[in-house]
Amino acid sequence: IYPVNIPVLCCTLQHQQFLALFNRIKFTRLLLTSLIAFTKKETSAVCEAQKLVVQAADLLSPIHSSIQYGIQSQNDTTKGDHPIMMGFEPLVNQRLLPPTFPRYAKIIKREDMVAYFSKLIERIKTMCDVVNTTNLHGILDFFCEFSEQSPCVLSRSLLQTTFLIDNKKVFGTHLMQDMVKDALRGFVSPPVLSYKCCLFNNHQAKDYIDSFVTHCSRPFCNLIQIHGHNRARQRDKLGHILEEFATLQDEAEKVDAALHSLLMKLEPQRQHLACLGTWILYHNLRIMVQYLLSGFELELYSMHEYYYIYWYLSEFLYAWLMSTLSRADSSQMAEERILEEQLKGRSSKKTKKKKKVRPLNKEITMSQAYQNMCAGMYKTMVALDMDGKVRKPQFELDSEQVRYEHRFAPFNSVVTPPPVHYIQFKEMSDLKKYNPPPGSADLYLAASKHFQQAKLILENMPGPDPEVNRILKVAKPNIVVMKLLAGGHKKETKALPEFDFSGHKYFPIVKII
Repeated sequence: IYPVNIPVLCCTLQHQQFLALFNRIKFTRLLLTSLIAFTKKETSAVCEAQKLVVQAADLLSPIHSSIQYGIQSQNDTTKGDHPIMMGFEPLVNQRLLPPTFPRYAKIIKREDMVAYFSKLIERIKTMCDVVNTTNLHGILDFFCEFSEQSPCVLSRSLLQTTFLIDNKKVFGTHLMQDMVKDALRGFVSPPVLSYKCCLFNNHQAKDYIDSFVTHCSRPFCNLIQIHGHNRARQRDKLGHILEEFATLQDEAEKVDAALHSLLMKLEPQRQHLACLGTWILYHNLRIMVQYLLSGFELELYSMHEYYYIYWYLSEFLYAWLMSTLSRADSSQMAEERILEEQLKGRSSKKTKKKKKVRPLNKEITMSQAYQNMCAGMYKTMVALDMDGKVRKPQFELDSEQVRYEHRFAPFNSVVTPPPVHYIQFKEMSDLKKYNPPPGSADLYLAASKHFQQAKLILENMPGPDPEVNRILKVAKPNIVVMKLLAGGHKKETKALPEFDFSGHKYFPIVKII
């Protein structure tokens, strides 16, 4: 006679096994249904997918707690390091894979599978937030930030299909041309897009702006789609898309000139100079900055190359970027003043002026901080070179000029800003033009001031920001290290410095051993 509790235990175990199997089938159904939802053209499909992945995420905890049920894997050395499972042949897809590296695909452990799906669902949830972004610049920033996390190809692809459905409409509802017009209004406020301007209803002006906006649509779609690639491929494609933006820059300048001559005849007090050109120039500069900075993230540069990369960024690209942003801000303010005067003329009531937050203020401030960080790193590298603490290769088949020109080759297709060639760079960065020429101690001190300035700028920014905190974690120790080096700390040692990029992917903490 069996004890009473054995059948009960058997039933309980069987129930737990059935429940574990049910949870796994339900999870698979929910995940696949959510992926199918992304193929629909309506924006509401994204909300539907979001609900489904939330339900799927709730099942991961019971799936993890029931891993011990069922057949356990066995390790067999004859099959390599693949766990052997009944019904699973780990190398079944080997012949189906393309003959390119890497071919090796390993079935992961069940515990790792739960962690993988958990991260995938979090990425899909994050990706769904893109539909809440209404303007083109916001969408572009979203794609950049999402790409920085190095997401998997599935979540990158889902983001792309959500953004541009059937390569026609953004989120399936907005025309790309309308998004471009809204972005122009928000960035530079061109008179031609102002409802209160005479050009708004002028047929000739309409033809000019509509033609320009239509030509902008494809390059901007391509720019956003570039962020769907992995980081290395992105950099390669950013170098090529500069050619498309150079063509747009030329067209923008011509359209600006045509609209300005029209406006002078109708409203002489207004100007339409460099409005569209400023906007395209801004995106040109952003692409160029991103192209150079991504080289640090991908570890493409040798230590002896750092100084001219940081020089190009600080003295040239960020200087142009801040000038462009300031010009856009001034253009916005001029347009606002004209609109206020028009409203004053109509209304006799006095209105209280509220201090308006400038929309480009944050970006101008961040660009100043980045410029100071780059300038600090440039002067640090020059000073370390003076002290013999930068290892340089023995150039045999090439030279520094060849490497410099290779690094900046994609910029040759851009007319504005004009590329800085190697001879110009050497002339502009020559320290002998100063009287007396600065020594390494002077440069370390100057570098510490740049890091200090970046720190002050960032600490005065309102609201917490992860990027601000990351830069501060680099700037603060570098201030201390530069001051120590300026005082002659370890000047005699020939040990090479270490550059720790763990705190920030573009700016390292300098460590003297």
